Parts: sequence; structure tokens; C-alpha cells
Amino acid sequence: MLTPNPSQPPPAAEPAGGNKLFSRLRRGLQRTHTVLFTDLNELFSSRQALDETQREHLEEHLLRADVGVRATRRLMDALDKRLRSPEADLSGAMHELMQEILTPVDKPLHISGADRPFVILVVGVNGTGKTTSIGKLAALFRKRGYSVLLAAGDTFRAAAVEQLQTWGARNQVPVIAQPGGGDAAAVIFDALQYARAQNIDLVIADTAGRLHTHGGLMDELKKIRRAISKFDAQLSPECLLVLDAGTGQNALAQARQFHEAVGVTGILLSKLDGTARGGVIFALAEETGIPIRYLGIGEQQDDLQEFNSGEFIKALLAPAP
Repeated sequence: MLTPNPSQPPPAAEPAGGNKLFSRLRRGLQRTHTVLFTDLNELFSSRQALDETQREHLEEHLLRADVGVRATRRLMDALDKRLRSPEADLSGAMHELMQEILTPVDKPLHISGADRPFVILVVGVNGTGKTTSIGKLAALFRKRGYSVLLAAGDTFRAAAVEQLQTWGARNQVPVIAQPGGGDAAAVIFDALQYARAQNIDLVIADTAGRLHTHGGLMDELKKIRRAISKFDAQLSPECLLVLDAGTGQNALAQARQFHEAVGVTGILLSKLDGTARGGVIFALAEETGIPIRYLGIGEQQDDLQEFNSGEFIKALLAPAP
């Protein structure tokens, strides 16, 4: 791990047990919880095996929450087997099975001390909250004592540089940018040079929002990756894909396409608080296996959490606050 900068203030203490963070997560997942469990309370309080009508009802709710066909099939098949035991109950079995799906992608981002500066290359389509998520990431790492530099690699979208500079000023971190229409790879190369000269721990690089089907812009991402390797072949950047949870199964298509093009190493699932389709996290885990790094659960700077599968499932299954 990189050594936190002692000049940075320590993170504010959370209440015992992380109650404040958990409460935020539970509120953020409330719409998805409602879709999953409305009219199913009686079913979940039962300790009996599901009959065919109940099974269809539960399956419908899972699909409506965008859990996905493959993950839903896995859950339903496993439930049928586990509920044959007289000691089993639906709520406990569902919790265990959801945990089995999400545990393999519960892998926090490891900031390697060997890769200085450590690079987080943030990618995604327009409208996912990519630049806002970068600002929240900067705040998160600053609280942990790391020095941070932002690279304005989105040279196409109007006001993208200004938006990133606003986040930089808010978090008191420098921003490397070029005039509109500049070369994104050159911006990021300049940022790496500056970061190494100033002994900065982390470079978080914005990139132009692009459709996952847009071959030309995907090629630009590959060029950026080459620029990072040219600067230092030993660097292993985190390629963090920002996905809008509200897009449901389209987020799964984006993950596949971006991963094929540039090798996604982590996912930030944004806007969970504004959607009833947060079940897509199970589809992403089941069908891509890409680590889920962070969850966006609100508009405030602190409404970005590291993904913890146990806390996520607990919050999803919890009654309404």
C-alpha cells in the first residue's frame, strides 16, 4: 500500500458499527427493495417449500428488479433444493444464495505502492455520472491521506474540463488539462509526468463518454492505455467502468463491450438511489465476474461507498427504514 500523506486530515469517524454508512446504503437501495419484496412479505415469513404459483411470483419480482435471467435461474434452482430441508426458510436461503453470487466480485481496490503514481482510468458511456464519480473518488482518497491528481481526458464534451476543475477545487487537488479538442492520451501522459515529478500518489483520469458500440472512441481508449505503458511499462492501471444502475440489463452489455475493448478491472455502479433496477448487480457478478469496487448511492460527495457484499445484501433485504 502507498503510505498515506500525514499532512492530510484523517477521515471522520463513523458511528460504531458503521451505522451511518449502512443507513445511507439502505436508503439508496429502497426502490430496488420495494420491487423485490412488495406483496412477498407473507411468502418470506413462511418456512415451507414454494408451490408453483409462489415460485412464479418470486421469479417475476427478481426479473423486474433486473437480477437477470441467468442469476434468477441460479437463485430459483438453488432455492428449490435448499427449501426441501425442514430447517430452511426462504429469507435465510435467499440471503445465503445472494451472498454466493456476490462474494467472488467483492474485491476492494488495492492501491499498490509499487505503481507510483497509481492510475485509475475511468471509462463509461455518457450520462452514467462518470465525472461526478471521479470527484467523489478524489474526496474518498483524500480523506484516507493520499495525494491525488485529476487528469481531464474528456476533451470532447462541452464543459467537461470545467466540471472536473470544479471538483478539483472542491477537493483541493490539482487538475491537468488542455484546451478543448486536445489529445486525451497527451493529457494523461502530461498528468503522469507531473504526478511523478511531484511525488503524487494517485492519478484519476477522466475520459470522453462513449457508446460501447463506438469503435473509433474505443480505439482512443486503447491509445490512452498505450500512452500509460509508454510512460512506464510497469504501471498497471485500474480501468474503472462507471455503470448507471438505472439502465438495467443494458449495463451488462456495456460491461461486456468495454471489457472486450480495454480490459475492465473494476466497476463503479452509480445512481443506485434513483432506480428500482439495482438487482443488475447480480447479473453483472454472475455473467462478467468483474470486481465491483464502488457504489454510488446519492448526490452528495460522501455518497460513494466501497462495495461490501455482506452489507449490500443486508441493506437490500432489510425492511424499509
